[in-house]
Parts: sequence; C-alpha cells; structure tokens
Amino acid sequence: MRNRLLKSFTALAVCCLVLAIASPSFAQVRGSYRSRAYSRAYVDRLIRQAENRSDQFVAIFDRALDRSRLEGTIREDRLNERAFQLERELNVVRREFNRTGNYYSVRSHVAIALNSAQAINRVMHNRRLIPVAERQWALLRSELNRLAAVYNLRRLS
Repeated sequence: MRNRLLKSFTALAVCCLVLAIASPSFAQVRGSYRSRAYSRAYVDRLIRQAENRSDQFVAIFDRALDRSRLEGTIREDRLNERAFQLERELNVVRREFNRTGNYYSVRSHVAIALNSAQAINRVMHNRRLIPVAERQWALLRSELNRLAAVYNLRRLS
C-alpha cells in the first residue's frame, strides 16, 4: 500500500512539474503573434486589398445612405466625407508604402485611416443599411483589422 501511494504521489509530482514548465512556454507562443515579422509582400497585399475594397465601399455606402433616413441630412454629408477620407487615406498608405518600401513607415497613415473608419463602423453597427453595403463593410473592416494587427493598432470592433 505504501509503495503504491509513493508511486502515485511521484506520478502526480511529475505531472505538476511538466505542467509548470509548459505553462510559461505556452504563454510565450500565444503572445508571439504581436512580435511576428510580416513580409513586404503580405503587407503590400493587405494594403492593396483594403484600398481596392474602400473604393468599392464608398460608392455603395453613398447609395445606401441615400436610401436611409439620413438622406439629405448633415450627418449623411459627414459620413460620406468620412468614407471619402478613409478612401483617400488608404490611397496615401498604398502610395507611401510603394514609395518607401518600408511598411512600418506608413503606420501613422494606417492609424488615421482606422480613425476615419470608427465613425463608419458605429453607423454600420447601429443602422440597417442595404445588405450589399453591410457585406462590403464587413469585408473592408476585416481587412482594416488585419492591417491594425500588422501595425499593432486598435482594431475596429
């Protein structure tokens, strides 16, 4: 009986030791995505996709606002301006990225684009617009969130 108890205790101690050693290394693996190095091609593709998607979204968003209760209001004008600002800023991100070749140098422009997208994101969450506008926004928001992850910026919720 005593021998059996000693073996059980030893096995339990070994399991606890293995778990204690594995926990810190698991936490390091989980947190390592923040320090992940992204290739220039990957970031270029993300920027290109977001910029192209923003072009499509602006036209659809304008039509969707024309069919909403916001039609003819100052708020509609401000939201359209935000959408155009987002599109312009993503154009700047792409131009600067292509010019410099250093993806981290455009971080401030990505932050400005995400800031512009915040107001649009609130409207898309709070109002029901035409389904095509909602789909386009979901795709654009996903691409903006991937860019936010690359640049370690706050994501759109």
